[in-house]
Amino acid sequence: MDYDNSQPIYMQIIDEYKKSIIRNELKKGDKIPSQREYAQRVRVNPNTVQRAYREMENMNMVETLRGQGTFIIAGEQMREQMVNDMAGQLMRHFISEMRSLGYEDMVTMDMLKQEFESLEEDE
Repeated sequence: MDYDNSQPIYMQIIDEYKKSIIRNELKKGDKIPSQREYAQRVRVNPNTVQRAYREMENMNMVETLRGQGTFIIAGEQMREQMVNDMAGQLMRHFISEMRSLGYEDMVTMDMLKQEFESLEEDE
């Protein structure tokens, strides 16, 4: 896992799990690695993974059952909400970046339209 310095590592771990749920790589009922296993695999402090897992439990993404492990409990409704949230974040970031480059919103929308049309032509 490649970490960036713009966001705490525990949040990046949560985002990776969200992306796996969004892509249907993880589904409701799937067991995820123990905190220790995950920490060793991605080479981060176990306390960081513990914080990520605790946050995911608070978000009702996962449930830890003593002696059994940690399981995905996010269903289809939560998955759809994650998709919408992530899409919104990406759009806000994109708009912010375009504005920082000096583009006016209408110009940005025109550029997006052209890109969509270009993609349609390529298909």
